[in-house]
Amino acid sequence: MTTNKSLLEIVEKIVNLDSHMRFAAIIDLNGNIVEGIMKEGKTSLESQKQEEYFCKQVADRRKMRQEFNRPLGKVRYVHVEREKVTQFVIYTKRKTLFVTIEPEIPVARKMKIINNIKRITSNI
Repeated sequence: MTTNKSLLEIVEKIVNLDSHMRFAAIIDLNGNIVEGIMKEGKTSLESQKQEEYFCKQVADRRKMRQEFNRPLGKVRYVHVEREKVTQFVIYTKRKTLFVTIEPEIPVARKMKIINNIKRITSNI
């Protein structure tokens, strides 16, 4: 069983993967933020209420995407490029990871970050 302390350690590892990391959160299947932290020195682009709403939407989208698992296979991650931020949503068996990083970094570096996050969170 994963404790809140170990979840905090996981999000700390994630935000420390790269200097361009901004935020990392572990979300339960209902869209509640179980653990989340902003990288030191960064400020949120959303209010706490907006962030919580967004995480609820992430959980809803996960459920919608599952409808296509049989014909297309399971979703490994979602990558969204915005003007002000890059967003990753990564699915594990029981949790969803929501991560933001600074935009405009090379794709190869982003893929390395995603692969490291998947490795770190493989057992949650």
